[in-house]
Amino acid sequence: MTTQERLKTQPLSAVAHVKVHGRTTGALAPLTLFWTGSAVEFNVQGSELWIEVEADYEVYEPWISILINSVPVSRQMLTAGRYWICVFRGMNENAIKNVRVVKEVQAMSEDPACLLQIHAVKGDGEFLPVADKPYKMEFIGDSITSGEGTVGAKAEEDWIPAWFSATYNYTAMTAEALNADYRVISQSGWGVLTSWDNNPHCNIPRYYEQVCGMLTGERNEALGVHTANAFEDWQPDVVVVNLGTNDGGAFQSPAWRDEATGETHKQRLHEDGTYNEEDLAAFEEAVERFLGTLRKNNKKAHIVWAYGMLGIPMMPSIHRAVSSYMRKTGDRRVSVFQLPNTTAETVGSRTHPGVLAHERAAQALTGYLHEILPG
Repeated sequence: MTTQERLKTQPLSAVAHVKVHGRTTGALAPLTLFWTGSAVEFNVQGSELWIEVEADYEVYEPWISILINSVPVSRQMLTAGRYWICVFRGMNENAIKNVRVVKEVQAMSEDPACLLQIHAVKGDGEFLPVADKPYKMEFIGDSITSGEGTVGAKAEEDWIPAWFSATYNYTAMTAEALNADYRVISQSGWGVLTSWDNNPHCNIPRYYEQVCGMLTGERNEALGVHTANAFEDWQPDVVVVNLGTNDGGAFQSPAWRDEATGETHKQRLHEDGTYNEEDLAAFEEAVERFLGTLRKNNKKAHIVWAYGMLGIPMMPSIHRAVSSYMRKTGDRRVSVFQLPNTTAETVGSRTHPGVLAHERAAQALTGYLHEILPG
């Protein structure tokens, strides 16, 4: 029997046991992975496994990592087209392998052509059930949470997908330490009120209730990115919000001009370098509103605003906003946690937190969440 005769091909929708990670529309024919850390997971008893992927892009190509038994064994860029990728071959056919194929790169809001889909699998073994883990966690953030800077030399400054990783990331590390399933909602440069360059349209709360609403273009629209997310289908035990870094950066950046209206937007500084009180208040109001949105959609979750991997200039405002929200609503399942700052030893590429910084953040956050999670 030839190799091709031995291998059985199945569309992903026909696989008896498949676990999908990350926000999707629920479609499996094919499965579209939108967010960083999104993945497809199998327990496979066999000697060989392939997946059929489809990738596209104009500027920012997708990347994936393959994990076998929780260990990364492959990381690769996907070129445009539809083709087969070998996940493993020549392994013990009797041993059960846990396999996860992970989208390494964030949703690319600046490239409507960027696409990653999984159509089918091909192998010689049996697919077995994949159990849910005891906890569910959602992480919300910016470039830090997207893992920008976790790959590449410290000298690298190009803004390219190669330097992003969902795997060498505090989100994955924290979830693994706590034995939790997790999802990530993140966008490089974005904030809770404004982006680093003062663009008020680039904020996570604006799109949080949609599947992946910051993606544009006809194809993404047809894929359902603007549909309402089915929160009732996946309720986290903990929501970790790591936003504020870009809101703080906006105070240091030039004004943003809306080319359509001519209006400008700017988080202002006083002449002495202190923050304008009205603009700080706008940031704090945005934090409060987002906490309300999070609670509306995640009824049982403890919400942790975790901040500090690239300095803490917005920490007083975050504390005030969280305290105000708790006072007004009586919600006591909300807290603030300061993450360890990145140092010269732990910095990665693009002056972002490197792997060591993510490891330290995950260790600190894991210790804190141990006190919050039930059991």
